Amino acid sequence: MSFETISNLIFMKLIIFAGGIGTRLWPLSRENSPKQFDRIFNGRSTLELAIGRVAPIFGLENIFIQTQAKYKKIVEDQVPGLPKENIILEPERRNLGPAVCLAMLHLKKKNYSGPIAILWSDHLMERVEEFVGALRFGEKLIELEPNRFVFLGERPRFANNNLGWVRTGAKAGDIDQADYYGFAGWKYKPGIAECDEMYKSGEYFWNPGYFITSVDFLIDQYKQLAPGIFKAVSSGDYARAEKTHFDEAIIEKVDLSNAVVLKTNMGWSDPGTLYALKEALHENSQANVVKGLSSLLDTEDSLIYNLEAGKLIAGVGLKGMVIVNTPDALIVAPKNEVVKITKLIDQMKLEGLDKYL
Repeated sequence: MSFETISNLIFMKLIIFAGGIGTRLWPLSRENSPKQFDRIFNGRSTLELAIGRVAPIFGLENIFIQTQAKYKKIVEDQVPGLPKENIILEPERRNLGPAVCLAMLHLKKKNYSGPIAILWSDHLMERVEEFVGALRFGEKLIELEPNRFVFLGERPRFANNNLGWVRTGAKAGDIDQADYYGFAGWKYKPGIAECDEMYKSGEYFWNPGYFITSVDFLIDQYKQLAPGIFKAVSSGDYARAEKTHFDEAIIEKVDLSNAVVLKTNMGWSDPGTLYALKEALHENSQANVVKGLSSLLDTEDSLIYNLEAGKLIAGVGLKGMVIVNTPDALIVAPKNEVVKITKLIDQMKLEGLDKYL
């Protein structure tokens, strides 16, 4: 479905969240240099790519970036035209449940209560026109009915059991020949067998995490569904807000009738793990992605990143392996095990290895 026929004046605000650490991409992503700021995609960071997708249409004056205080200078350097007041700083890390609430209250204090798009700084997108068209369509839907969510569902390319999925219902309506559908619920990281069935059914789409709503409606949802978070954030006691994901705090509790879904084909990907990064950098799943000095024999479907000058990485008979070497850390893992890197980071903290994080 194409949304290119949707045309209306653009007044919507967009918030791009850029405060995460990206632990699943360690050691490429570190506490002081998270993945969204690394310029590894043709010399550009995923934050710069995210800005480039929406700024030409919506304007930098309507874009807000929410991040941590320690990353404020990086944001200013990578998005030089962004108004200083459009950088929202989180007092500390409390996950996305409190973070989204903070963003809504920030806009409310600026006397803005209209359509708002929630976006992420660490994704890739092949078909930008489709993405922007879906945002404009979502804005129009919220202008017509502010008290709902408009979720973007991405047409799945395979049965990915490491993602969240959104289930679509029957067609709910159309505008300018672009359709939207009922929201029939979520499924987060299904088992392999269940994921295969979901993929084959045609009812389930990948959940990239993008949605459009209105500021007032989302604040009201916090008051109803996550009152503890709303009280802590609105009172300025951010540190006491429950440390939970936005999906758990709000989305999993949403009345199904208060949401619709747009079926998209944006060419979306989230290089959130080291192997997913390989998939994002090369369309051939059996190909190797190599950076730095290396020599490989009988090796396929592997990511080899060598960031240490003067050191050679040699590999023989590797299949589906991830090797990332930096001047102070080296990781070697089969592609199916990279999802455990977050647990590895927790273990390293217990072992007193924080300086490598």
